[in-house]
Amino acid sequence: MRHWTAERLRSQRDSIWEEMNALSKTYNAVNLGSGTPDMPVPDVMQTALEAAVATGRNQYSPVIGELLLRKAVAEHAARFYGQEVDPSREISITTGVTEALNAVVLSVINPGDEVIVFEPFYDCYVPSIRLAGGIPRAVTLHAPTFRFDPDELRAAFSTRTKAIIVNSPHNPTGTVFSRSELTFIANLCQEFDILAITDEVYEHIVFDGSTHIRLATLPGMRERTLTLSGAGKTFSCTGWRIGWAIGPALLQEALCLLRQFTVFAAATPLQLAVAGALSAPDSYYRELASNYEFKRNFMIETLASCGLKPNTPAGSFFILTDVSTLGATNGRDFCHDLAKNFGVVPVPTDTFYLNENLGETLVRFTFCLRRERLETAASRLAKLMPMCGVVR
Repeated sequence: MRHWTAERLRSQRDSIWEEMNALSKTYNAVNLGSGTPDMPVPDVMQTALEAAVATGRNQYSPVIGELLLRKAVAEHAARFYGQEVDPSREISITTGVTEALNAVVLSVINPGDEVIVFEPFYDCYVPSIRLAGGIPRAVTLHAPTFRFDPDELRAAFSTRTKAIIVNSPHNPTGTVFSRSELTFIANLCQEFDILAITDEVYEHIVFDGSTHIRLATLPGMRERTLTLSGAGKTFSCTGWRIGWAIGPALLQEALCLLRQFTVFAAATPLQLAVAGALSAPDSYYRELASNYEFKRNFMIETLASCGLKPNTPAGSFFILTDVSTLGATNGRDFCHDLAKNFGVVPVPTDTFYLNENLGETLVRFTFCLRRERLETAASRLAKLMPMCGVVR
């Protein structure tokens, strides 16, 4: 029988999230793999959503998104970054940040174009590049600090480079790129005349006095940067799938050309609800970061007490640890054994690297759950140290 799956999909691996989520259900385990906050959404969002539905705002929005939300995104950019954005021409509302990333890549990458990514990377980046016919070029964030080597980054640029994807705060390492690092990236983008695609979905989750700096606000970057972010992580509503892309009008036109024939538009009432949430007072954003910082410290202490050596992320809500300290030789096997024997599921990072020799024993834990769920996980993980022989 004919092979019905398109050739461009045959080399793609199954999602690691499906595998780990299935493990969680099978063993009734605490899922510390998925970056899915389980806190309630802010009251203002629920009220705005109910009002939108009640007043009949249930039909298609424009492809570019509801003007009310585009204005709210522009006001948010000015408020937090001093970035002036035209909501009528320089913002598209997308069905989550993953859709925004995929749409951007398909809109600007031609077959044979090279796209630089930092590894370990969020796992949708490389498949999106390859589906567009592009070629991913990885630059490693080196453990234990997870920073890039400037010489390695420069060497990755060439006349074939079309874009670079910059994720800060970074998933899965928690690295927050400094101004000097971002300036180095910006200078290379201008020297080689390439596009920067920034994934800033964890922009409000930073710790220890770290500051998230928007690459698009650096000199010479406004016209060559598409800034992606969304509501899911900031407002604990990942299932709403509301994201946005901020950037030059010409790039927005390319996005609209693609999106009018694919997803078309994000959910209208959800857009209107998120518009209200973006105007939350400064105290909301401070408390968000403060609560996550407490959970980060709790999970670092928990993992360290098990004999692991977790990193200390400056942002996002993920912690990496090398499980070889417990004698494990394979992160994926470790995750399976941890689910089966201890009822906790992290996620292996082997799919977050192009270099197969990296990440084999690195595992990512999240701390985006309610405190009581993290305490349940901690009580289960407390049994790990004396029984570490159970783990391969």
